[in-house]
Amino acid sequence: QLKLVESGGGLVQPGGSLRLSCAASGFTLNTYAIGWFRQAPGKEREGVLCIRNSGGSTAYADSVKGRFTISVDNAKNTVYLQMNSLKPEDTAVYYCAAVRSPCSGYVSEYPYWGQGTRVTVSP
Repeated sequence: QLKLVESGGGLVQPGGSLRLSCAASGFTLNTYAIGWFRQAPGKEREGVLCIRNSGGSTAYADSVKGRFTISVDNAKNTVYLQMNSLKPEDTAVYYCAAVRSPCSGYVSEYPYWGQGTRVTVSP
């Protein structure tokens, strides 16, 4: 059974950093693309970054370019989202999701989702 579990969220001050983890089980990451999404209070879920099974990545949120990076550790079957220079507007529940096709920024393209991890950026 394919499963994704996010971790690493928490409370951080503006300008701080967090690294989120997405641990996969039931499949190997090199056969899927993994996307990170986020949903802020009262807003729709939006795509943040995606990493392809080839290792390339695509950013879908202009606001995170230059601050967030995505990486994969195939030995641990885990994808990471490194978030630097965090801003209050980054506050959201962050989800990872898997799709057996090229990366997409559309929620509807992903059949497999984790439960989410909450990130709060506040003084």
